[in-house]
Amino acid sequence: MGRALARSLLAEFIGTFALVFAGAGAIVVDAKTHALGHVGVAISFGLVITEMIYAVGHISGPHFNPGGDAGVRADPSLPAGRVGLYWTAQAAGAVAAAPILRGSLGDHAAVGATVPSGTQAQSFLWEFILTVFLMFVIMAVATDTRAIGKAAALAIGATVGLDAMFGGPISGASMNPARSFGPALVANEWRGFWLYVIAPVLGAGFGALIYQLVRGEQSQAA
Repeated sequence: MGRALARSLLAEFIGTFALVFAGAGAIVVDAKTHALGHVGVAISFGLVITEMIYAVGHISGPHFNPGGDAGVRADPSLPAGRVGLYWTAQAAGAVAAAPILRGSLGDHAAVGATVPSGTQAQSFLWEFILTVFLMFVIMAVATDTRAIGKAAALAIGATVGLDAMFGGPISGASMNPARSFGPALVANEWRGFWLYVIAPVLGAGFGALIYQLVRGEQSQAA
């Protein structure tokens, strides 16, 4: 394994670790202390994504999400043969963060696991649509040269925070199989886990397709 690839995988591990530790951690902290509230939890998810994109985006992409990589090759610079390695690093980061949350704060809110609040069909639909929103924005700011590149982290982080704000009470607003996997494994909470894998993959692919249709040829006038 080359040094550049090793650094990329470490960046993916750190980014996904931070996502689960700060995002799922905010859920656990609020369940334990009631100090954050739902708005605080949503903001925590948005801020940690923004922070990690700025911190390691130039090293690994960044990705932090197997669903996006599986649903669409949003980053053509990532060779197909490395996708599995990225998934492994992301899953490892999520799994590493969850037991620290449980060990330090106790078994509150199933360590931040995502579970449907209503029917699984309802949560599947919401996870799909939330991921469409997210991937649409990612494609816009990360792959279109006409977009303002330096604002990519803010746009993506804001989308994650917004999705978590209004979608979290319905489906958990995971949009990310790795984010759901770590807490589910540690808490042994697998209710509806399948939908947190399949819906983000389908949503990412559909979101990318919609943006391609909207964008058209880059040479065209806006």
